[in-house]
Amino acid sequence: MINKVNGLLGISSKAGAVLAGTDLVLEEMSKGRVLLVIVASDASEKTIKNLKYYCNKEKVEMIVYGNIDSNSKAIGKHNKAIIGIKNKNLADSIKKVIHGGEEFGKN
Repeated sequence: MINKVNGLLGISSKAGAVLAGTDLVLEEMSKGRVLLVIVASDASEKTIKNLKYYCNKEKVEMIVYGNIDSNSKAIGKHNKAIIGIKNKNLADSIKKVIHGGEEFGKN
């Protein structure tokens, strides 16, 4: 599962559908451009709490997944605890894989 999610994050990044970093994700979320927020499990409690508040406010799904190093590496960045996904199809695919639904690449 981890490799599939990291692969989808990489595809999302190459497609320009990824936002990385708290400030950028919050700014774009307030404009309605973020469809999914992924928070690294080793992000600070304060960061997770703040993101949860803003995600509830903006009605954006938030998933706590992976760690800062692996998530950052998957999108080609360094030290990013917060990732926002802007593309609906990619966000849906990531949610399906993480929640154990239909696997990416299988019919």
